[in-house]
Amino acid sequence: MPGKLGKTTKQRIALLRGQASQLLWYGKIETTAARAKELQSYVEKLITKAINTYDDVVEYDVIIKDKKGKEVKTTSVKDGPKKLAARRAIIAKTYDLQEIKAFNESKKDYKKRTEQIKHPLVEKLFNEIAPKYAQRKEELGQGGGYTRIYLLGQRRGDAAEAAIIELV
Repeated sequence: MPGKLGKTTKQRIALLRGQASQLLWYGKIETTAARAKELQSYVEKLITKAINTYDDVVEYDVIIKDKKGKEVKTTSVKDGPKKLAARRAIIAKTYDLQEIKAFNESKKDYKKRTEQIKHPLVEKLFNEIAPKYAQRKEELGQGGGYTRIYLLGQRRGDAAEAAIIELV
């Protein structure tokens, strides 16, 4: 039996995952008002999780041999335990979108640019969105309110209340 949004639980979760992924990737999507209201809390929880853990990194020294056989000491960085747990939770609640090849970019340049990125959407969330909203949180002294909904009126065809949801 259908529940919220007139969909079964699996369908509703799939819809929210898809729309959350698109919203985080593009920053703005158009949907119905009811879906936008459901999506708002879903996305804000993901962003809050990223904000609370984006700076949890562990640095460690690694000794590797270069081409000439000389040992070189380098510093490597990886996720701390809290960031890793948050990253896995976010991956479970979004779909993995792929980086788009630029218009005049060659296949070789595209592969070189994207070879280190395994999950582009999660990387964007931790590297671009979370620091931006963490700074906003410090300046305004408030958490949350990362999305905004504009109501557009009734949609032609089915008269559903249309809305735009965007990242602030």
